[in-house]
Amino acid sequence: MRHAVIMAGGSGTRLWPLSRSARPKQLLDVVAEDGGGAHSLLAEAFTRLQAVLPTEQIWVCTAARYGDMVREALPELGPDRLILEPVARDTANAVGLAAALVADVDPDAELAVVSADHVIRPVERFADALRTAYDCLAVRPRSLVTLGITPTSPATGFGYVQKGAPTEVAGAAEAASFREKPDRATAEGYLASGEYVWNSGMFVWRAQTVLDALADHLPESAEGLRRIVAAEDREAVLAEVFPTLPKISVDYAVLEPAAAEPGRVLVVDLDVDWLDVGSWPALAGTLDTDEAGNAVRGLVVTLDSSGNVVLSDDPDHLVALVGVRDSVVVHTADVTMVCPVGDAERVKQLLAAAEERFPGRYS
Repeated sequence: MRHAVIMAGGSGTRLWPLSRSARPKQLLDVVAEDGGGAHSLLAEAFTRLQAVLPTEQIWVCTAARYGDMVREALPELGPDRLILEPVARDTANAVGLAAALVADVDPDAELAVVSADHVIRPVERFADALRTAYDCLAVRPRSLVTLGITPTSPATGFGYVQKGAPTEVAGAAEAASFREKPDRATAEGYLASGEYVWNSGMFVWRAQTVLDALADHLPESAEGLRRIVAAEDREAVLAEVFPTLPKISVDYAVLEPAAAEPGRVLVVDLDVDWLDVGSWPALAGTLDTDEAGNAVRGLVVTLDSSGNVVLSDDPDHLVALVGVRDSVVVHTADVTMVCPVGDAERVKQLLAAAEERFPGRYS
């Protein structure tokens, strides 16, 4: 049976001060709706999967401290479909825990792993690509399938996948190589070649395939996950064992070893408008934009200002700009943050500085 898990445990520090440890970006209502209003990235991801799967086959993996908020945000989510990590131990263990719990319910489960950080349009193309990825498992049951975004620019902020030989499934190819974030010239070469797609970080595989790979390459995690699932008091054993597992990403633990075996890793084209909402300039793509190119949300007025990202989550607080260019201005109840758009990637450092000066107060 086909299942999917939404990975929703990140803290979203690059969207501080709106995103906080107590309420991270995936739970914030930041995606604009037609006719006004907004919904969360998590709700967006859940609805997107409902175009492909029955609701009872959709799971969410998140940090234990976000459990109640996720339940509130997703009232349709089955109570036994919420996976809570007691601590963060990187993606290999999060994905492994999800695979172990899904396989316990359905030993033959085919499992998609998707992120709560993406805005994808149109949903119909996403649904078609995801079905194609599942179809690959019918002809290559041991394969690991990644969804590759059709690139629209020589972006340097994404990893790339090089497509190789076509497979028996239309729209899927063997993955010839994985490339880290390139410099501009290399990215331009990738784009010109037509052979490369952006690595979306979304995968489809059999749950047992992931568990077998962990047993081969990360046996300590595999044994820990086995203990958790086999326990009568699963919650207690999870709290005891999970924090001891080696911290490593699923790319290093599963994908890289598999990529050494020709034809084992496949890539499916995902030709969509894709936004990975990981920074303030990226989030601007979900906001309303005025004629001067200011992306705004909340009570905002601008004069002779352009190219800004401006957000206020206080319904009674006006943010007013005069002569401001290419800046991020964010107002919350206890923090006002201003930075050039070009320095938006440094917001994580800014949060670290605030945390050092005022421990626990603004994070």
